[in-house]
Amino acid sequence: MLIVHGRANSANVMKVLWCLEELGTPYERRDAGMEHGVVDTPGYRAMNPNGRIPTIEEDGAIIWESNSCMRYLCLRAGGDAGGLYPAAPARRAGVDRWMDWQLSTLSPAERNLFWQMVRTPDATRDMGLVHAAVKSSAECWAILDRLFADGRPFLEGDFTIADIALGCFARRWFGAEVQAGQPAFPALAAWYARIGERPGFVKFVAPKLF
Repeated sequence: MLIVHGRANSANVMKVLWCLEELGTPYERRDAGMEHGVVDTPGYRAMNPNGRIPTIEEDGAIIWESNSCMRYLCLRAGGDAGGLYPAAPARRAGVDRWMDWQLSTLSPAERNLFWQMVRTPDATRDMGLVHAAVKSSAECWAILDRLFADGRPFLEGDFTIADIALGCFARRWFGAEVQAGQPAFPALAAWYARIGERPGFVKFVAPKLF
């Protein structure tokens, strides 16, 4: 049985669970991280020396880093994983670049918006950090808004794991829990509505942020 270690309310764990749902792959999830602990135990650190989530464990294979976990799941499924991870080199590279961009550019820009609005008590919230994060992440989301303005339904035309990776962080941009003066991006919002209809999003990403 494939095991996913990580709490379900982590955006990075959400990616993996949503991907598994799209693939129809059976798995077992085990809580780890924050209030659940586990990640600092010797056993967990032996699997993932970073002490982060998620970590996938299957038949001796240990995979960590959420985007790598999704790639593994798609490669494990074979072919192009039902379109989730295209086999053609240029199309696959297109998917990979958005996943890398999420890690290198979007996540750092958006981090303080989520942490200050969701994980920080009102009394100690730093609105300066919030407004700076709105500005920096808006610059990122504006890139996608321009991209979707040409009428394409998903990042690379068809739905792929790039949409999963970006979709979990779009939840943090559009969520009622994090509204702090975000500008409107109509084309981006239309894409968000499309991915929001997918069962994996509804099940794992849509619930209240906390």
